[in-house]
Amino acid sequence: MPELPEVETVRRGLEPVLCGRRIVRAEQRRADLRWPLPEGFAARLTGRTVLGLHRRSKYLLADLDRDETLLIHLGMSGRILIEVPASAPAMPGAFVHAVPDPGPHDHVILTTGDGTRVVYNDARRFGAMDLWPTADLTAHPLLARLGPEPLGNAFSGPGLAAALKGRRTPVKAALLDQRVVAGLGNIYVCEALHRSGIHPRRMAGAISARRIETLTEAIRETLSEAIAAGGSSLRDYRQADGQLGYFQHMFRVYGREGQPCPRETCRGRILRIVQSGRSSFHCSRCQR
Repeated sequence: MPELPEVETVRRGLEPVLCGRRIVRAEQRRADLRWPLPEGFAARLTGRTVLGLHRRSKYLLADLDRDETLLIHLGMSGRILIEVPASAPAMPGAFVHAVPDPGPHDHVILTTGDGTRVVYNDARRFGAMDLWPTADLTAHPLLARLGPEPLGNAFSGPGLAAALKGRRTPVKAALLDQRVVAGLGNIYVCEALHRSGIHPRRMAGAISARRIETLTEAIRETLSEAIAAGGSSLRDYRQADGQLGYFQHMFRVYGREGQPCPRETCRGRILRIVQSGRSSFHCSRCQR
């Protein structure tokens, strides 16, 4: 499933073609994705102008005029692609996909005034879309209980220490809890724990404040580097221009079972364990 860096990469790709643009046509090609689409979905989008595009955790949020926000979750296989007509004037960073006929898994298509199409494609339909009053967005059921953004000012060592205090669960599971910190998933938790030298099975409430401070910085660094690299392209994820992300070539531990630890002073090897049905990769020596 796309994690925070992948969703942020898609947001940045969509921003120049959606922000400030009017949706002249919204096409809804089925009644539901993971859940039913809201009543009057296409009609409520048609004619609206996108005022801003931002992200909360793993959700894309497009603020529209008339005080509604379009919420998008990509799920496990959702992709958003930008299709620009060949007649459109060239501009720096323009996307150059031709405009084909809709495919069987193109479920929602937004067309802007210049003919650009933003296509939501989802073969397995695990994604979701909703329309919600902008003023009440923090009360949306998918957003209401989210923890702080790991790249925001509200995320800090003391704050994370307070959230983990007394928890008798492995730190890996605690960090995947979106109420503790928003947007983290399996890949980036594995990477951040290796950078901070913390074993994924260590009890969250038993980690010292000093090590949690190190973990906080490792989370920030890992996510920032992944965003700069365009995310990680595993299975179905693509950027909004259809290109692959490249952070998977920089993984320190994820998917590297049996390989040497990349830490220069360490002679350990990467091991794989299973926690709550998910693979956890860690170094046999330097993570404690």
